[in-house]
Amino acid sequence: MDKTSIIGLILAIIAVGLGMIMKGVSPAVLLNPAALLIIILGTIASVTIAFPISEIKKVPKLFGILFKDNKSHTIEELIPLFSDWAQVARKEGLLALEARITDIDDPFLKNGLLMAVDGQNAEFIRDVMSEEIAAMEERHQASAAIFTQAGTYAPTLGVLGAVVGLIAALSHMDNTEELGKAIGAAFVATMMGIFTGYVLWHPFANKLKRKSKEEVKVKEVMIEGVLSVLEGQAPKAIEQKLSTYLPVHERKKLNTALTEGESVNG
Repeated sequence: MDKTSIIGLILAIIAVGLGMIMKGVSPAVLLNPAALLIIILGTIASVTIAFPISEIKKVPKLFGILFKDNKSHTIEELIPLFSDWAQVARKEGLLALEARITDIDDPFLKNGLLMAVDGQNAEFIRDVMSEEIAAMEERHQASAAIFTQAGTYAPTLGVLGAVVGLIAALSHMDNTEELGKAIGAAFVATMMGIFTGYVLWHPFANKLKRKSKEEVKVKEVMIEGVLSVLEGQAPKAIEQKLSTYLPVHERKKLNTALTEGESVNG
C-alpha cells in the first residue's frame, strides 16, 4: 500500500475538518445533496465528455495504482542481478542465461534478455525496448490527464454550484435569517469544488506522473543492463555504470552491500 497517498488524504480531511470547526462552521454543512450532485456527478460528466470510453474504463485501475506500491523491480535489486548475469555470460557464454529467462517475472526484462540470448544486435534491442517505454509513457500521460482535467473542472463547477445557490437565496430576500443560511449553503459547492480539485484530483495526477517517471527510470536501467551483459562487460563495470541512476547516498549503501557480498562469496 502506498502510505503517502493514504496519509496525505487523511491529513487533508483533518485539516479541512478542524479548520471548519475552529472557524465555527459545522462539518455537517458538507452534507449538501445539491452541492454533491453538482460537483461529483458534474465532474464525472465533464471527464466522460472529454475522454473516450476506452480511457474512462481505466479509472478504477488508476485508483489501485495510486494507493498501492509499485511491485516492479527496484534499481537496487537489478544491479546485482545484472552483475550476476554478466559473470555467467563471461564464463559460460550468453546462451547459459537461457535457463534464467523462466525465472524472470517482469515481461519487459524477460523480453530484453530473450532478444539478447536469441542473438539480436544491441541497436535492435535498444530500439524495441525504447519504443515500448515510449508507448508506456504515452499511456501513462493519458491516464494522468484524466485527473488533471477533473482538477480543472471541479473548481469551476463549484462556482456554478455557488451561482445556483445564490439564485435560490434570492427567493429569501424577505427573510434575513433564511437568506443567510441560503448564501452559506451556496458556497458549500465552491468549497467542495476547490477541495476535490486541488486536494484530490491534481495531486492524484501528479502522483501518477511521478510513478510513471520512476517506472521509466527502472526500465531504462533494464535496457542498459541487458545491453551491458550482451556486450560482455565486466560485472564490476556494470555495477558502476548502473549505480549512476541512484542518488549518491543510496549508491554508497549499494556499493557497501555489494562489497560485503563479494567478501562472503570469496
